[in-house]
Amino acid sequence: MSWDELEALCRAERLCCPQLGVSRANINDYEVEFLCDYKKVKEEEFYLVKWRGFKEAENTWEPKRNLKCPKLMKQFHQDLDYIRRRYKRTPKNIPKKLDKEVSSFLVHKAKARQSLQRWEAHLNYTCNHPGRIFVVNEVDLEGPPKNFTYINNYKVGAGIELDEMAVGCECKHCLEEPVNGCCPGASLHRMAYNDRGQVRLRPGQPIYECNSQCRCPRDCPNRVVQHGIQFDLCIFKTEDGRGWGVRTLQHIKKNTFVMEYVGEIITTDEAERRGQVYDRQGSTYLFDLDYVEDVYTVDAAHMGNISHFVNHSCSPNLQVFNVFIDNIDERLPRIALFSTRSIRAGEELTFDYRMQMDPVDTESTKMDSSFSVAGLPGSPKKRVRVECRCGSESCRKYLF
Repeated sequence: MSWDELEALCRAERLCCPQLGVSRANINDYEVEFLCDYKKVKEEEFYLVKWRGFKEAENTWEPKRNLKCPKLMKQFHQDLDYIRRRYKRTPKNIPKKLDKEVSSFLVHKAKARQSLQRWEAHLNYTCNHPGRIFVVNEVDLEGPPKNFTYINNYKVGAGIELDEMAVGCECKHCLEEPVNGCCPGASLHRMAYNDRGQVRLRPGQPIYECNSQCRCPRDCPNRVVQHGIQFDLCIFKTEDGRGWGVRTLQHIKKNTFVMEYVGEIITTDEAERRGQVYDRQGSTYLFDLDYVEDVYTVDAAHMGNISHFVNHSCSPNLQVFNVFIDNIDERLPRIALFSTRSIRAGEELTFDYRMQMDPVDTESTKMDSSFSVAGLPGSPKKRVRVECRCGSESCRKYLF
């Protein structure tokens, strides 16, 4: 039985159940799950109600005056306005009775929204980062993607091993008083971040963060990517046919870490095989890890985090960096996405799948976007052989 059927059975048998939220105080309460239809009889408005915990066969028509669900009512009329615009009907003239196709759309839309809300709750339960995830689809009836599992870290494929870091730094304050150059100095690289946690290296240069063996505290300024996503982000359905996208719900400053690109680590041979399948589908989630050697690839098609839904743009606001933390194998860097400029709340997040960026000033917080790093040592590439639909003025039309 479904949860709704179990709840209905408990109420019918007058049984209390904490797991289902049925108690002595609310056993006789009836909650509106969503509104299915509308009609007007002698100037009085009625709504067909789907009751939470009851089957659709038990839906009832209720007068508006009896319903105490203003949010659901507002959502119902927003959906109604949308479908009427879609069929080019005048939104102001709501008929006394809705067409069957209209009421059917309203029901499917309500169910799709519920499905996305359950998926949103699952994502926030699964993720281990402070930033929350929201999901919105106001474009069509598509629900959560199928065959996709949200993961927080790399999923290592068969035959691949991660070599954990055996040593760490002895610093008390890595930025102000680094001992032997701290973790970056041990590899002859400069500290990647300033005192505000903003990246100050140019793309193509590796970032070495302090690791689990280091003596420095958790709030060390050389620990940024490992703290995970800090911003509230929204997975949303795009209106121009690009599928799902991601936008930020908070302002993001320039040169700030936003998210990692996470997926399954596979060999390049396996990536070639999967790539042929993805090319026929017109999309790819393969990211070559070729910092020092083109041996491994990250595949986020079926396992990944929110970066799975980030779209391409030829004028992106995110840039890729290779990051090393607890893994010493330079063939397996972590892929971190940093902002190339200030990003407004509500703006879509994008990165260039071909990694072509503008020149970067290596001083502190200056990053600009016209320096091509494609082909530089350490410049990661996402495999893509599809038509570009980013719509920017500098669009290259095709990504090969």
